[in-house]
Amino acid sequence: MPDLGGLFSDLTDLVLPAGCAGCAARAPVLRQGFCPRCVGELESLRPAPTRPDPAPPGLPPCVALGPYAGALREGLLAYKERGRHGLARPLGALLAEVVAVAVGRPGPVTLVAVPDTARAARARYGDHLDRMARPAAARLRAAGWPVQVRRPLRASPRPDSVALDSAGRAAAAESAFRLRRSASVRPAGTVVLLDDIVTTGATLAAVSRKLHAAGMTPKVAVVLAATQKWRRR
Repeated sequence: MPDLGGLFSDLTDLVLPAGCAGCAARAPVLRQGFCPRCVGELESLRPAPTRPDPAPPGLPPCVALGPYAGALREGLLAYKERGRHGLARPLGALLAEVVAVAVGRPGPVTLVAVPDTARAARARYGDHLDRMARPAAARLRAAGWPVQVRRPLRASPRPDSVALDSAGRAAAAESAFRLRRSASVRPAGTVVLLDDIVTTGATLAAVSRKLHAAGMTPKVAVVLAATQKWRRR
C-alpha cells in the first residue's frame, strides 16, 4: 500500500468488555479495537481490482481491500451492527489506503459515500459510511492529498438487500437514491465512490448512474470488503 503512516500505531486502547472487534479475544492490549493478531491480518491485506460476474450496467472500476471474511468481516459487523462506533477511525484509515491505491498519484479527490437510509442511520446512530469517510479524508489530507467529502445523494426507503436476489437488488437500487440540490456544485478532482461491502454491484452501479447524471461521474468505486461472489482480478 502507499505509505500513509502506520495504520494502527497512533492509538492503544484499554481492554474493553467487548474484546477484540476481529475475533472477540480478551487481549491484554487492543490497538484501535483490534488485538495484535487481527491487526496483523488487516495490515497484510492488499487492495486489488474486483468485478462482479455479471457486472451491472454503469458500474465503475472497483477496488476492494479484501474478501468479506476473517477480521475484516467481523470488524465491519462489530462497527455496523454491534455499536462499536469507535471502529470508524481504523476502518476509515483502511479505506484511505484503498483510495490511495485506486487513484494512484496524489491529487484532488472528492469522496462520495453511498448514503444510509434514514431508518438505517437511526438504527446505527448515524450514517456509518459518512462516519468512516471523515477519518479516511483526514488521513489522505495528512499525506498531502487535497480531499473533500460530498453528500450529493439521499437514500429512499428500500427493502433489506439480504433477502433479495440479483434482479431484486438491481430493481431496489434503481429507485433508492435521489439527488440533493447541492449536487449541482461541481466536484474537485477525481470522484471516488465509497461503500463498505459489495456483493452484486447493483447499489454502486445505481449510485454511479445518479452521479453521472449530475456531472459527478465516479472514476472508481472503493470498498473495504468484497463477498466471495466477486472475482479478484
